[in-house]
Amino acid sequence: MIIDAHGHLVPGDLVATIRKQHAGFPSLRLIDEGASLALAFAGGKPSRPIMRGLSDIAARRAWMQKAAIDRQVVGGWPDWFGYELPAAEGEAWCRLFNDAQLSAARAEGCFVPLASVPMQDGARAAAVLRAAMAAGFPGIMISTLPRGIGSVLDAPDLDAFWKAADDTGALVHIHPSYDAGDARVNEYGLANGVGRISDAIVAVARLICSGHVARYRNAKFFVPMGAAGLPFLIGRLKRNHRITPGIADPAEGLALLYTDSIVHDPRVLRFVVEIIGADRIMMGSDMPFPIGDEEPAKIAAAAGLDPDAVKSINGGLAANLLRLRAEIR
Repeated sequence: MIIDAHGHLVPGDLVATIRKQHAGFPSLRLIDEGASLALAFAGGKPSRPIMRGLSDIAARRAWMQKAAIDRQVVGGWPDWFGYELPAAEGEAWCRLFNDAQLSAARAEGCFVPLASVPMQDGARAAAVLRAAMAAGFPGIMISTLPRGIGSVLDAPDLDAFWKAADDTGALVHIHPSYDAGDARVNEYGLANGVGRISDAIVAVARLICSGHVARYRNAKFFVPMGAAGLPFLIGRLKRNHRITPGIADPAEGLALLYTDSIVHDPRVLRFVVEIIGADRIMMGSDMPFPIGDEEPAKIAAAAGLDPDAVKSINGGLAANLLRLRAEIR
């Protein structure tokens, strides 16, 4: 079974529901962009208009068939996670989203859904996470910035959330945010080329050095894009550990992470395998976003990995980790 462990989906039914029920979210503003839709949360700037590929299930199925992919693990769209909403609205928003995501996955057996949780409030995020896991989600997708630019995932008031992830054994996909506040990446396409990595590397390095990854090790910390460059920095992080009192062992933390193959260069994938092992890597595409890998099943073989490693990366690990049974594509 070939499994893409990193995709995104905003079900069309959810878009329709948002249009019908937006009055129930007083801090939400809808902005029609031609045939598309953008959202503004709590007076903030509008999101990007939703791209058609996020909701076009027929096109997604056609791409999966062409790429010989049986299942795709799909989270939402970080632009629409709604962390800017007041806590109660944020919780209701995530529950609305999760209902639609689970319904789409049940209607289309090829999708494995990841839930959304209101990271602006640790206790509410914990409650929504526990409910999602009880409903059948294998995990969640969260953003690197729970409360906007400059916020951190290791904030003390998020401990209830991390404990819930640990208690339930949830997969926690830590996805880069759209805007991490570094204006230097706003030209040359560097928001995609560099900004996503620089955002995630700081967020996850903090979780490692604070001890969160080791402390909540029953949770499955998933850091995309070859662990967001952290394998390249392991020497510096180990040196920093030796000279900085009171921080957790980065080698232990890195060894506990899971990641995906979206590195776009077989040489880089070989390096990530050397540092963290093929048994921590799953195939990923990031579809439908242009920076993603349109042919994700090819890179593991192109990296010259042995057949068992290729099989594990292209689906074996994800099937075991998420307890997925084979289905006919």
